[in-house]
Amino acid sequence: MQTRGRVTAVLGPTNTGKTHYAIERMLAHRTGVIGLPLRLLAREVYDRIVKARGPSVVALVTGEERIVPERVQYWVATTEAMPEIGADFVAIDEIQLCADPERGHVFTDRLLNMRGLHETLLLGSDTMRPAIAALIPDVQFQRRERFSALGWAGSRKLSRMPARSAIVGFSTDDVYAMAELIRRQKGGCAVVMGALSPRTRNAQVAMYQAGEVDYLVATDAIGMGLNLDIRHVAFSATHKFDGRRVRALFPHELGQIAGRAGRHTDAGTFGVTGEAQSLDEGLIDAIENHRFAPIQRLMWRNRALEYGTMDRLVSSLEVSPGHERLSRGREADDLAALKSLRELPEIRDRVQGGRDVRLLWDVCRVPDFRGISPSEHSGLLARIFGFLQEGAIPSDWLTRAIERIDRTHGDIDALSKRLAYIRTWTYVAQRSGWVEDENHWRGETRAVEDRLSDALHAALTQRFVDRRTSVLLRRLKQKESLVAEVNDKGEVTVEGEFAGRLEGFRFRPDQTATADEAKMLNRVSYEALRPHFHLRADRFYNAPDTELDFTEQGGLMWGDAAVGKLSRGADALNPGVEVFVDEEAGSEIAEKVRRRLQHFIDRKVAALFEPLITMQKDEALTGLAKGFAFRLVESLGVLPREGVATEVKELDQDARGMLRKHGVRFGQFTIFMPALLKPAPTRLRLVLWSLVEGLEEFPESPPPGLVTIPHIPEVPDGYYTLSGYRPAGERAIRIDMLERLADLLRAQDTRSGFEANADMLSITGMTLEQFAGLMQGLGYAAEKGEREKVKPAEPVVPPAAPAEGEASDAPMTEEESVLAAETRARWEAEQAEKRRAEAEAAGEAAPDEEAPVEMEVFYTFRWAPKPRGNRRPQGEGQGRRGPRKETRAEGGKPGRETGKPRGKGGPKKGGKPQGPKTFHSRPEKKADPDSPFAVLAALKDKK
Repeated sequence: MQTRGRVTAVLGPTNTGKTHYAIERMLAHRTGVIGLPLRLLAREVYDRIVKARGPSVVALVTGEERIVPERVQYWVATTEAMPEIGADFVAIDEIQLCADPERGHVFTDRLLNMRGLHETLLLGSDTMRPAIAALIPDVQFQRRERFSALGWAGSRKLSRMPARSAIVGFSTDDVYAMAELIRRQKGGCAVVMGALSPRTRNAQVAMYQAGEVDYLVATDAIGMGLNLDIRHVAFSATHKFDGRRVRALFPHELGQIAGRAGRHTDAGTFGVTGEAQSLDEGLIDAIENHRFAPIQRLMWRNRALEYGTMDRLVSSLEVSPGHERLSRGREADDLAALKSLRELPEIRDRVQGGRDVRLLWDVCRVPDFRGISPSEHSGLLARIFGFLQEGAIPSDWLTRAIERIDRTHGDIDALSKRLAYIRTWTYVAQRSGWVEDENHWRGETRAVEDRLSDALHAALTQRFVDRRTSVLLRRLKQKESLVAEVNDKGEVTVEGEFAGRLEGFRFRPDQTATADEAKMLNRVSYEALRPHFHLRADRFYNAPDTELDFTEQGGLMWGDAAVGKLSRGADALNPGVEVFVDEEAGSEIAEKVRRRLQHFIDRKVAALFEPLITMQKDEALTGLAKGFAFRLVESLGVLPREGVATEVKELDQDARGMLRKHGVRFGQFTIFMPALLKPAPTRLRLVLWSLVEGLEEFPESPPPGLVTIPHIPEVPDGYYTLSGYRPAGERAIRIDMLERLADLLRAQDTRSGFEANADMLSITGMTLEQFAGLMQGLGYAAEKGEREKVKPAEPVVPPAAPAEGEASDAPMTEEESVLAAETRARWEAEQAEKRRAEAEAAGEAAPDEEAPVEMEVFYTFRWAPKPRGNRRPQGEGQGRRGPRKETRAEGGKPGRETGKPRGKGGPKKGGKPQGPKTFHSRPEKKADPDSPFAVLAALKDKK
């Protein structure tokens, strides 16, 4: 045990400034070495010293990184990598790790053997005082007190965790699960684990320190020297797996982690969360007052190794200590690897002397960063040893190994595994003489590790940080008001973060947000959007009617945004309005929007139904005319005639004339105002009718310009009438075109029968078969027949054109006439022969044989009287008397098929011989043979 220079043990709990004191002391000397427990902490101290002295005199040496300038004065290293040089100052941080089962022997070796020429500092917990006093004579002790108080806060749920909290877990799965929950409820967190690369951990810590997130989820790695702004530490468990078994955390381990709460003079608290059991009072008191049982034994391993053979090396490593305070720890990974390789025949054959044994021991000390299995690790070490015996690791082999790792895509687990793999090659590249081009491979492996570290940091941030929610929550706590912006697309950003979309006067949070995020976004966004609601309401109130419209389902639109809907009012022409305004916008905004929408729809009704409203207000209409006008207003300008036949009959010519002045047309099937059949009034009429009827789904208006549309039985009865169509069979025809058709039918003999002419088909735009179905729907019987088709005369072949230069109107000579006749005869003979050949090839009769007569189909239409049929059109040979009252729809119920036989289609017994089939619009009812109507029918047949 060496005792050169002054040895001082600076002991105390966390947050006492021990590391800061050691840096100040080192910089007071010309040269110095400081050993730290973590590569992350070494980098932090290195940066601080570089800032104070410059990079040219500061070295950083870790297992995976080596920065050594030419004029180095100060060495910052991990404890395992501390150089054994004659420096004026030496400091060893976290000296209580001498009791760690895995790394303790390294710290104990530094405690016993590393000394500064002038000063040595041992930094750590006060639990090391008895052991240090027993092992190092003449040591001086400094007790440093904590700057801030540390208190017990009890158990809390994660959802109620205060800001600037660190939640500690002891497995990767636990850390990820808690981080995900924090993201959903609090906007996100930073993640710190020992398995992360220093660059990734630095990036996560920097994000937390910068206030981008208010929560940190970590393993017990935060207990080792990380100086963070933590106010509360919560343990999610009090047990951990130490590599061999699950054990309870020691009190001093709990104290080390809990002590990270509170920075400088700010008090901190600690507690438990999740399923962790509450700590007992004695343990709580020990943590609060920093009183723990002293460490009795330190881990130790012999440093005087023998390299003669592998067996002698193993024996020297297993030598027992000679002091009661020292004990052999568990078998370290490097010793386990040495024993495993010793058993391999190829290794035994290759190890020939002390030089090979020393090289093999250096290879065994490569850490198992990958953690796959001991056998996998031993296999890799054997491969590396074989290369080194031949000179160095081949560059092409190392290139292939690194290329397989250098991929930045994948999830968190994939990136973490690649980082573990590249750390092995980073460690190998730092060993002197192990690779062919050391500078190249040190830079290459470090670059790959940096790329993977950045990718892992990005993946962790993407998964566990909702920057939008985090920013909004942080700004919400500040006194100044939030800044909200709404672009021309309606996208709402609060403090630059997308929060949702403003559709009209309703805020729609981002659909990717969870339920908890959406709740928070609503609260934050409405706070920021309140002035925007007022500005938008003013702009809407002053907007022209051209920016507003209604939908066929009764919605009210402002551009592409729904701002309300129509509701049932006092009558059809006076609908009400319901607005779509968020409650948070306020009643004043809602009332302003309602008034503007009511003005819009009132003006729209007044403009589209102006003839109807003018007629309603005409005081000149009196008596029956006024009552009929009232009926027409109730039906929104379209009335089936059969429903008001009595009222129409009672109107005198003067009353009809007054109504006609307002544009009312008295048609045979419908009484309507042609101006209201245009697409725009029709569209609004259907909406108003649907409101009055209380329909859940409004029928849409037919496309404009169609003469007929399909007749769908499921559609409500009034739909076709209000759409401007009358159902007739399988189709419905536009009522104004139906009246034109009725005008043509009046000129026909509907008693004797007539055929459809081109004008009738042209009006309806139908084929003959479709027209027959339409006529049946209107109450006509359609008799189908066939007759020989009259072929058009064969066109005469014009004479040949005169030769160029000859006059076309010159008379033909006798010789020319004979020649033309012979030419025409030859042409006719050739054409006949050609037709005969084509017929024979097709297996048909020759042209001179009798060809089948081609037939054409025709229909004869007759008026079919019914008990409650339509009025028969007045035509040739017809009197004024006839059925007056029309049926409510095409002589049958809605949906009943038309154009097909309904009953037995044969002729009556004793009637005329059966001819072409006759189709009726409804089946004939058989009369009772005892009724007077049957007797009259029999007398009629005898005639």
